[in-house]
Order: sequence, then C-alpha cells, then structure tokens
Amino acid sequence: MIENTNIRALAKALNLSIGTVSKALRNSHEISAQTKEKVIALAKELNYIPNPYASSLRRKKSNTIGVVIPEVADSFFSHAIKGIELIAQKKGYHVLVYLTYESFGKEEAILKEFNSGRVDGVLLSLASETAKSNHIDSLASKDIPLVFFDRVPDDKDTCKVSTNDFEICFDATNYLIEKGCRRPAYLSISKHLSINRKRMEGFKKSIEKNKDKIKNSQIIQCSNDNTKNYEIIKKAMQRRNSPDGIIASVEKLTTPVYLVCKDLNIAIPQKLKVISFSNLETAVILNPSLTTITQPAFEMGKKAAELLFKLIEKKKQQQKNEHVIIPSTLTIREST
Repeated sequence: MIENTNIRALAKALNLSIGTVSKALRNSHEISAQTKEKVIALAKELNYIPNPYASSLRRKKSNTIGVVIPEVADSFFSHAIKGIELIAQKKGYHVLVYLTYESFGKEEAILKEFNSGRVDGVLLSLASETAKSNHIDSLASKDIPLVFFDRVPDDKDTCKVSTNDFEICFDATNYLIEKGCRRPAYLSISKHLSINRKRMEGFKKSIEKNKDKIKNSQIIQCSNDNTKNYEIIKKAMQRRNSPDGIIASVEKLTTPVYLVCKDLNIAIPQKLKVISFSNLETAVILNPSLTTITQPAFEMGKKAAELLFKLIEKKKQQQKNEHVIIPSTLTIREST
C-alpha cells in the first residue's frame, strides 16, 4: 500500500512521469488508452483523491470566493450568505467567510491575504471602523474582482449592492411621527459607514419636514459593545426630554433598548415606540413584537454573487461600476 497517495506516488509506482499521470487522470488525448487504464486502475485501487486546491493553483484559479463581513450574529449577514452560497454552488465555487468583527485592522489584513491569489473574487461589507478605502486598491492592482454589498463606500467606482437606506428611514421616521411621537431619536452605530449616514439623513429629513410637530429630536451615538450601549440608552431614557420613539440603525441595538425599557418600567409602545433595522425571524415573538425595517438580505447576497461571477467570467465588463439598489420594507408590529 502506498502512503499519502497523490500524483507523485502514483507516478512512482507506475514508473511514469508526474505529467503523464496528471494528463491520464484528466483523460487527455495526448495519453494512450492503455496508459490511461493503468493509471485509473491504480488510482481506484489506492483510493486516490484529487487535490482541487493544488490543481487550481496550476490553473491560476482557486474556484473560491472570499466573503468579508463584520459579524455573523446579525441575521442580515446569515441570510445574505445563503444567497451568496446559492449562486456559488451553481458555479461550482467554494465560499470562504471571513469576519472583521467591525475592525478596520482585521479587514485590511484579510484583503492583504487575498493578494496572494487565494480567491478568484471578493464580496465585501465594510467594518464600522473603516473610514477610508485605500486598502481596497491593492485588489484592483492584482486584478481581483470585487463587489461591495450592504455596507458600501461612496468613493469607490466598483459594483455595489445596497438598499434604499435614506428613503426607508425617512418613511419609518414619518410613521413614528404619524403615531404621535414628538421626541424621536435615532440610534447611530458608526460615524464612518455610508449606510449609517444615509439612514441618519433620512431621519433628519423627516424631522425637518415635520418640524412643527417635533418638540425634541436626538441622534444618539452608540458603539459595538452592547454593555456600553445599554448604559448609553439608559442615560438617554432617564433624561427629562427622553425619547418617545426610537429608530435603531442596526439589529444589535434592539436588545439593549428592550432591556432598558424593562429595567426602567418603560412600556412599549405606550411610552416608547421602537423600530429597528432587523431581519430577525424572532421579531414576531418579542414582547411586544418588533416593528422592523427588513432588508432583502437573501436577494442582496444573491445579486452581489451574480455580479461577482460576471466580473470573474469577464462576460460583461460594462457592469464593472454597476450599483444595484433593492428596496427594504417597513413591517409594522406591536412595538409601534
């Protein structure tokens, strides 16, 4: 029995060159039928399993795409990955998921690693700490296709898939005001992300439109640490002009909002109405059930993957700078 059965071991056992064995396994016309039979028979006998990564390196192709996201705890990204995997599997590609944990440094290191040719293309959703995008230029210099999704930069000319962040937050704020909120607040998660700025701009635009109805409005800057967020929200709710309506810019802020209301005996929605950007399937069983701005996560992931494979296959170069916007929906539940 040959140990560590690979092409080299097969070649040695058959007294053939590695190139001849490789071609025989690929059913090349350059190799005689007799030699192919000998190679295939021994490969079966020794349970030879091809190494797809090694062969892909020889072809200068990895058949792998990299997906770089801030976290998997957010249900948006878990749904988006399902959409990405659907397309990748159809194309016969593997998906490698990398987490930045909202760190610019980790994001920079991951993209630097991709320069070695480990992946054929990259899908990227920016970390909340990412204030600049110069580190992304190295991928372009290596001709590695890149598509941004959800958290996209404003200053990069490349394919992007996002949602209607400004419009949907404008509509959600209007809805809170229609329901009687006079002191609405927006919970911000990042000073750098384009999607956060657009959502905040939608909030501000609605406040401006309804200024005759508004007594007080706030932008509350939160963090990536939910323990700190609890304290930040608690202080805001203990002030004299505490919010009577909240729009949480990301899903992770829902938990501290509900915990603060529980600990301070603030009734939702009687004293505080709550809307959150969220794809949580459990939103319907929260007490009270949560009104959500639901992003089309699966569709966004799927579309981003489709655009990436078009770039990889170089079928439609004119789509290099395409920006696809897939609308979100406001789903009304008991929290408002």
